[in-house]
Amino acid sequence: MSAALEPFLTQADLADRCVPRFVERELRAYLECDVLEFGFLRLHCDGCGLDRLLPFSCKGRAFCPSGGARRMADTAAHLVDRVLPEVPVRQWVLTLPIVLRYRMAYDAELTSAVLREFLRAIFGSLRRRARAGRRIRYPQCGSVTFVQRAGDALNLNVHFHALVLDGVFDFDDCGGPRFILLPPPDDEEVLRVGARSSSHGPERWTTPAPTGRSDRCDQRRGLRGTALCQPSRH
Repeated sequence: MSAALEPFLTQADLADRCVPRFVERELRAYLECDVLEFGFLRLHCDGCGLDRLLPFSCKGRAFCPSGGARRMADTAAHLVDRVLPEVPVRQWVLTLPIVLRYRMAYDAELTSAVLREFLRAIFGSLRRRARAGRRIRYPQCGSVTFVQRAGDALNLNVHFHALVLDGVFDFDDCGGPRFILLPPPDDEEVLRVGARSSSHGPERWTTPAPTGRSDRCDQRRGLRGTALCQPSRH
């Protein structure tokens, strides 16, 4: 990669297909990962007198296998030990139209707005079913969402994986929370969540983005300015 990076970036610029800045930063950081000349810690054992040099890692999310594996393990342990209660959890996956994926890749505010509407639709489904089946007045929901930026082929594909509690919390007469498990959503309910996710967004969700490649390159590798839900219980 060290030999191919600069020719790759040059060819992309010449072809008017500029590489986004965050991608270039990730690639350059990976080339400095675990290389002593870019920084290290010296570890010393007082017992045996042995010294070790520990190079700094890039802590990258995309190209660095050691950094990605460490982040994944740490995050999973944190969620299990400190965040998620011991109740059933259902995974909801939201994929998006290709045009919207490209806009979200460069627009964090838009990504947050899409995610907000997606979770609002899921929580609305849970609360509606809880009130209808159990007559709960104030059902409370919970979730943790991971924003994925690539597909299986490493193509740009911004989508969401939401871990949603498969039920709601209610409060008993003593004011303590109790979890109420809900039946799984049927196909009609899943379609309703998908429809609500895509019908309540702001106007700029569907506003066409500029198509001129030169405009994107002038901004130094940036873009200017029907959902599919797949739930599964874990």
